[in-house]
Amino acid sequence: MPTNSDLKENNLMEKIVSLCKRRGFVVQNSEIYGGLANSWDFGPLGVEVKRNIKNYWWKKNVIQRDDVFGLDSAIIMNPKVWEASGHLKSFSDPLVECKSCHNRFRFDDLKEGKYGKVVEKGEKYLCPYCQGELTEEKKFNLMFKTFLGPTEDKASIVYLRPETAQGIFINFKYILNTSRQKLPLGIAQIGKSFRNEITPSNFIFRVREFEQMELEYFVNPQEDEKWYQYWREERFNWFLKLGLKKENLRLREHQKDELAHYAKACTDIEYKFPFGWGELEGIANRTDYDLKNHQKYSQKDLQYFDEETKQSFFPYVIEPSVGVERSMLAFLLDSYCEEEAENGEKRIVLKLNPLLSPIKMAIFPLVRNQEIIRKKAQEIYFALKQELPYSIDYDEVGSIGRRYRRQDEIGTPWCVTIDHQTLEDDTVTIRDRDTMKQERISIKEIKQWLQEKI
Repeated sequence: MPTNSDLKENNLMEKIVSLCKRRGFVVQNSEIYGGLANSWDFGPLGVEVKRNIKNYWWKKNVIQRDDVFGLDSAIIMNPKVWEASGHLKSFSDPLVECKSCHNRFRFDDLKEGKYGKVVEKGEKYLCPYCQGELTEEKKFNLMFKTFLGPTEDKASIVYLRPETAQGIFINFKYILNTSRQKLPLGIAQIGKSFRNEITPSNFIFRVREFEQMELEYFVNPQEDEKWYQYWREERFNWFLKLGLKKENLRLREHQKDELAHYAKACTDIEYKFPFGWGELEGIANRTDYDLKNHQKYSQKDLQYFDEETKQSFFPYVIEPSVGVERSMLAFLLDSYCEEEAENGEKRIVLKLNPLLSPIKMAIFPLVRNQEIIRKKAQEIYFALKQELPYSIDYDEVGSIGRRYRRQDEIGTPWCVTIDHQTLEDDTVTIRDRDTMKQERISIKEIKQWLQEKI
């Protein structure tokens, strides 16, 4: 049986991209017009996986906690927000362009060989594609710029947010007052962000339009190290809980020379992708940088008043920030398996954690040409769809074996078969995706059985 290690050497990424398109997870954006580079649409199954990831993140970080509150801030904000945060001045990547083929590169990535073999001539780097001469390095701001209102002039310039965090900082006092929560106080948000990346790459790993799940956790400055370590462990375990293999995850502490200008410390949770280790999530100690700057630019008091000490101060902020698309890619890669079936055929299985599986259960009539069995299967299917908060599928096309294979390939954990015995004693067969073992239970027990499994 091939291992995931073998698959990574055998174009695992290509297999995932193919499966995603073939089965309705992810497809090229604007495909009927030739596509839009590095832009992706999420199909029926991809939407469900993303929704499941976001729901579980929200459940663990908001619903099950008493110290974290939700927010949904606007994508377009007053431009002064980005001036105060430093994005207008420093949110940029080093850009170089080939004078011959006009390909553009992030200069730091080029030096590290991320575009292929590093080509040097004397003290200069050359284009990795055509060995042409490169332009001088220049800073390229990653924010998308647009105009608000009917006129396109300097006064109407606005930006699509490059992160959701600033929407949290400018609402800190609002959430503090309405929640009546003392420190520590967390504010969570899930939403779209936009970055005009120079070279988006690796399928949905690095894209220009993406979703973030961000938590800003406001703490007493004297307790920042305790909470920084807490969130490092908490977030690492979240990925393990959802099924990522521990050997494919690591914590990487940032060195001082790579820290963002606002950060006291930062740790990346990295996953071992087929193209190398890549960041899934960053946990940063942002200190009081953001609140101080927003108070300075807005002239509004953003300090926290401690009722016990009767003192005001700026809280420090611990920020776990994770990308939805990157997480989805890691879960798909980590769960992909190829096994040899009894008939010698290759069995492709997504062994996703049931919490993330796009379809939780599929209902099959053993044979569809017997109307009484078919009607019974449809009756069970429609009843479960009304009663369960999960996506349920119905399939009657092809042999029972082929139907199992289709569900295995999209990660459906359990398949229910309705047969002749069902008509006699109201029982069904449930088949497990990973073990392929079957058990017989009553129709009345299906709902509770599934809820106990998830």
